[in-house]
Amino acid sequence: MKTPAARSKPAPTKDEMLTQITALLDRPDDDIQAALMKEILAGVLRLSESNLDVLDLKIVNRALKELRHAFRVFQGYRQRLKISVFGSARTPADDPNYQLAFQFARRMVEEGYMTITGGADGIMRASQEGAGREHSFGVNIMLPFEQGANAVIADDPKLVTFKYFFTRKLMFQKESHAIALFPGGFGTHDEGFEIMTLVQTGKSDPKPIVCLQAPGCDYWNHWNSFITDQLLKRRLINPEDLSLFTIVDNVEDAVTEIRTFYRRYHSLRFVGRQLAIRLKTPLTDPQVEDLQEQFKDMLTEGTFEQRPSLPEEMDEPGLKDLARLTFSFNRRNAGRLRQLINHLNQLPMTA
Repeated sequence: MKTPAARSKPAPTKDEMLTQITALLDRPDDDIQAALMKEILAGVLRLSESNLDVLDLKIVNRALKELRHAFRVFQGYRQRLKISVFGSARTPADDPNYQLAFQFARRMVEEGYMTITGGADGIMRASQEGAGREHSFGVNIMLPFEQGANAVIADDPKLVTFKYFFTRKLMFQKESHAIALFPGGFGTHDEGFEIMTLVQTGKSDPKPIVCLQAPGCDYWNHWNSFITDQLLKRRLINPEDLSLFTIVDNVEDAVTEIRTFYRRYHSLRFVGRQLAIRLKTPLTDPQVEDLQEQFKDMLTEGTFEQRPSLPEEMDEPGLKDLARLTFSFNRRNAGRLRQLINHLNQLPMTA
């Protein structure tokens, strides 16, 4: 089976490549996209100086092709909210968790979300049946068994097939605004723990992570017991890290968790040593003052301050009118950051 990456158009000729490189080098120095492209080109040229093995070069080549194609597929949907859904490919259609995944995906479409799954059967198929082909992405993986694309997403332009897990995982994480985990095997735990690790270490922006199980199913309860009895008791994680995920057994609680996360919180951005949390509605002065007492352990210096957008954020003009909560974040504890976001979302809204 040919993958989307394998169906790319023929490589340009030598003369065409020289023309494209010349045009790139002639672009102005203040063109950020051109500057990054030049840096990528320089990196490629350095590969020839490194005397790498053929296998190393094949990995670089394939990874670049996969990412280029995936970025192009998602590019037209960047303004749409999306949720990545994980779960077993082996879950049968009569399993209550299959039905739960179907209902959850349908409700998330009503909330304005598109669904990203691995594109295979089981929970992934249930989610895409619930969301519908129009609102679904598939990020499939080439395996010798069990992972062919399901009938809902097969042959859809929004289906991307990867050879490497690391490029596939990047798209799950990068393109999503929320994460849903259903009962699954090694793959589900691999993806779930990696996403939690990225959030915990600050390598990914905070996002709601919801673990769903059907009523009467105790899958995530046993998992949570391991987390608390082993990781937490051995001090391998912090108590506030338990705030990074939520376990629910029905659709509405899951939807509420995701909706509440974005009640006031919009996004965040680091500007130098300052973290700017963008807010859909501003805080009152007393609310800002109270943060100093409750969350001062997050600060390296100074105080919490509410202000307009920072000059460095002018490259995101669509967000310039949002209020900012700025502070010097110690970057050590993402669990506390999530607790701060939860607190901001729970505070009463001003007019």
